[in-house]
Amino acid sequence: MIETPRLILRPWREDDAECLFKYARDPDVGPVAGWPPHTSVENSREIIRTVFSAPETYAVVLKETNEAIGCCGIMSFNSLHATDMNNGEAEIGYWVGKPYWGQGLIPEAVKALLSRCFNELSIDVVWCAHYDGNFKSKRVCEKSGFKFHHTNTGVTSPLGDKRTEHFYLMTKNDYTTL
Repeated sequence: MIETPRLILRPWREDDAECLFKYARDPDVGPVAGWPPHTSVENSREIIRTVFSAPETYAVVLKETNEAIGCCGIMSFNSLHATDMNNGEAEIGYWVGKPYWGQGLIPEAVKALLSRCFNELSIDVVWCAHYDGNFKSKRVCEKSGFKFHHTNTGVTSPLGDKRTEHFYLMTKNDYTTL
């Protein structure tokens, strides 16, 4: 468990399925990040059992309500969904429910994950990426101190379409000078 001023980042539980469905069914949330909207509470429960059971995958829980409102995580170089990385590198991913957009909650969560990467997991480089047109995710990268690195075109998203993906990185040295 990781605590920030407004959030608790903790492992997902099956009883989070209703909250997850509430936010992940919104067509404005998943597709821009490359995943389909959830179709039912049971679909969300299955995602918790499979995808969200990966190490270093956290429910973003709002302290004020104790509700899971999004997801964030650290994917290591040997992770299924991580970009091409080397040993000692990781990628941070995130999303938050639409009612919580623009409140700085995900940059707050990312800051905590960066601390975990560099101070506890001995990571040297952390990557972050977003698809073209996902301006909110781009803004999180920038607010969190990531530096633009490169763009890949013709990337097949998990939805099966071709997209342009922008990659950012932060080195341990960058982190210590934030």
